Amino acid sequence: MVAAGAHRAGPLKQQNKAHKGGKHRGTAQRRSGGRVSVKALPHRRRRDLNRVDRRHQALQLRRQRKEAVLAEKRSLGSRDGPPHLVVVVPLHTRAAAHDGLHLLQSQDSAVVHVDEGKAGSFAILCPRLKQRWRFVTAQAGDLHAVMDLAKVADTLLFVLDPVDGWDSTGEHCLSCLFAQGLPSYALAVPGGTDLPPKKRIDAKKKLTKAIEKWFPEVKLFPLNTEQESSALLRHLATQKQRHLAFRDRRAHMLAYAAEFVPSQESDQVGTLKVSGFVRGQTLSVNSLVHIVGHGDFQMSQVDAPPDPLSLNPRVVKGQKKSQGMDVQIDSFIAGDFAFALQEDSANGTDEMEEDVKILMRADASKQESLQSEVVPDPMEGEQTWPTEEELQEAEASQKENKRVVKVPKGTSKYQAAWIVDDGEEGSEEEDDDDEDDDFGDDMMEEAVSQEGESSEEEEELAEEECETMTMSECVRDDQYDEKVEEDEQMLEKYKQERMDEMFPDEVDTPRDVPARVRFQKYRGLKSFRTSPWDPKENLPRDYARIYQFQDFSRTRKNIFRQIEKEETEGASVGWYVTLHVCNVPASVMESFKEGKPLVLFSLLPHEQKMSVLNFLVRRHPSNSDPVKAKEELIFHCGFRRFRASPLFSQHTSADKHKLERFLRLDAALVVTVYAPITFPPVSVLVFKQRSNGMHDLIATGSLLAVDPDRIIIKRLVLSGHPFKIFTKAAVVRYMFFNREDVMWFKPVELRTKWGRRGHIKEPLGTHGHMKCHFDGQLKSQDTVLLNLYKRVYPKWTYDPYVPEPVLWVRSESVLPVQEVEME
Repeated sequence: MVAAGAHRAGPLKQQNKAHKGGKHRGTAQRRSGGRVSVKALPHRRRRDLNRVDRRHQALQLRRQRKEAVLAEKRSLGSRDGPPHLVVVVPLHTRAAAHDGLHLLQSQDSAVVHVDEGKAGSFAILCPRLKQRWRFVTAQAGDLHAVMDLAKVADTLLFVLDPVDGWDSTGEHCLSCLFAQGLPSYALAVPGGTDLPPKKRIDAKKKLTKAIEKWFPEVKLFPLNTEQESSALLRHLATQKQRHLAFRDRRAHMLAYAAEFVPSQESDQVGTLKVSGFVRGQTLSVNSLVHIVGHGDFQMSQVDAPPDPLSLNPRVVKGQKKSQGMDVQIDSFIAGDFAFALQEDSANGTDEMEEDVKILMRADASKQESLQSEVVPDPMEGEQTWPTEEELQEAEASQKENKRVVKVPKGTSKYQAAWIVDDGEEGSEEEDDDDEDDDFGDDMMEEAVSQEGESSEEEEELAEEECETMTMSECVRDDQYDEKVEEDEQMLEKYKQERMDEMFPDEVDTPRDVPARVRFQKYRGLKSFRTSPWDPKENLPRDYARIYQFQDFSRTRKNIFRQIEKEETEGASVGWYVTLHVCNVPASVMESFKEGKPLVLFSLLPHEQKMSVLNFLVRRHPSNSDPVKAKEELIFHCGFRRFRASPLFSQHTSADKHKLERFLRLDAALVVTVYAPITFPPVSVLVFKQRSNGMHDLIATGSLLAVDPDRIIIKRLVLSGHPFKIFTKAAVVRYMFFNREDVMWFKPVELRTKWGRRGHIKEPLGTHGHMKCHFDGQLKSQDTVLLNLYKRVYPKWTYDPYVPEPVLWVRSESVLPVQEVEME
């Protein structure tokens, strides 16, 4: 029934034609041929909710999200969760980090004595508030230590200078930390009480204005009294936690204690027992672990020792120190907070050995393999046995090809086969290194011949010209000459980068080598955008060693879905466990004893296997030095760091991407390397090592995809000049220098810098002149271009070992000393 007063359409209602979507709709229907796309029907029918139900559903979702945030905040630092890990990062050499830590330890008149010789970490336990913190201090200027600790930290506590805030070292650390991804952070300013009251206000205003660049709308916490330290602790406990995607999906751990047990075969390799609190995800003993800076390893078992930072510590029977511990705990609980000192060394293994329970052992059938590369089989391809006729033809050809060669006495047939006659020329040259496309091999041959002739003359006159001279040793002159050589190399790179900007991809045609031989690996394309290129064509041998996914994005989604929905067996988040890591070199324990942080990450499936990784990066504004393709660079990719020689290519949506010879300053580029598989999202930092050992941050970005089928095309441009110009034709010279090359490159299309297109019609003479036809008349100042293309691949120079960088200092401080010496 229709309600009264409602409008009803009469019999004379106008019937309009249905709107047609245009020709494209009909074309799509004709292409489909009447086929209908399959529609996935849901298992449950989606019922339309009314207004009240929609409000109720939104309220439930909001309540669930709020409860999840509160549960996460309450679990961090509680009895069931891991201690709240706070990493203290001093941003200035004058920042009094240790004074501020002493204030944190002296809450409510509780005194904690810390040995001055041990700059280790400490823990704060508060049974009344049911909270516990662990503070770890990073060494100022130690880039690897700061970044490794930031990977696992819950909160970063930046310590500023009350006058200057931070120095050049602190600014460099901030740049790296922001590019890697910051967890929750707070700013503390100890000191400043020695300034006059008026200058304190001005210094605080100046510092507040300076930090707006890096930390907008962030409060500064002074750290001069116990009340201010209590306010800082409350802020650390209640602030909102920021998440890093690459660590939230992987179990990770910061070593609390470690013990190295050498193997029976060698003292340099053994089992490393690492104790710490599990964070992020559940840790399975069958998965692989990555020790940051040292590589991937397997685990044999997981133990459950007693928690050294428990809010309710147990009293072990027969323990000699029980009375002293009871007195110490009572003295700590007398205030609001309780403190327990911790030394970041291997001394905690005594506690680790008491009352240890074995949680799980590795299952050989389920354990992940450490195999990272495919072992290629050279006989894998299909091969047929030759027939008798083919064998007879091969023997006959060998008899015909026999040659007479003069050889020394005693030379075998095998050695004689490698001797080349004086009149015999080498075969076709291969340009394996793409960096040397601009130069011919004739320069190298001339240099070798000149060295040979000069060496014979020098040997004859060596005895006559030898003298005994006393040379004065001047270390400064030698060092200065080394710097001059570095400047000359950098100047040459600047020139090459400038020439590449002015004349992109242009090269000179060699005159001593035919162009059809020199550029035999290149091809012409009708259109760079639309012309086909098979991604499986002529792959290098290195591609037989890597792994490739049939659908990388689908595999990534399935793995992440399993992490979120399925429950894995293992050590849960917050447990204090001991991992038995197998076949670990002794250098890992040595670095831990030196005070370096020991950070472990569990690997997702396939993350130990090698493939081709593509990073999307952009140049960092702090560095503008030219960076050429295939130079060795240092990569910090999530929890990994390694060295590799990358390729640079344009970031486009096409199926082919043009190679860039230099890392551009004004555009985002894709960097391609051979590296272990990592599932995004992951941040990427690119460093370049100086000759003095310092690491300069040159680019930042993220992991784009793992795709070996990404086609990177190198372009070469041969240029010629119009000699005679007609209406739609012209005679072009200087592009080739013989008639055969003109005939060889005749099918390739020509273009000019002013937008004309054409093709080669016929060669003229024998010196490379050619008659060309264009779609319009050329200008006398125009240049004729011919494009050639070749697919290139990165070099296999992956090295997981990255040397420790020299402490980052201000480079400008060296310049005045040099000026004084020059005067």
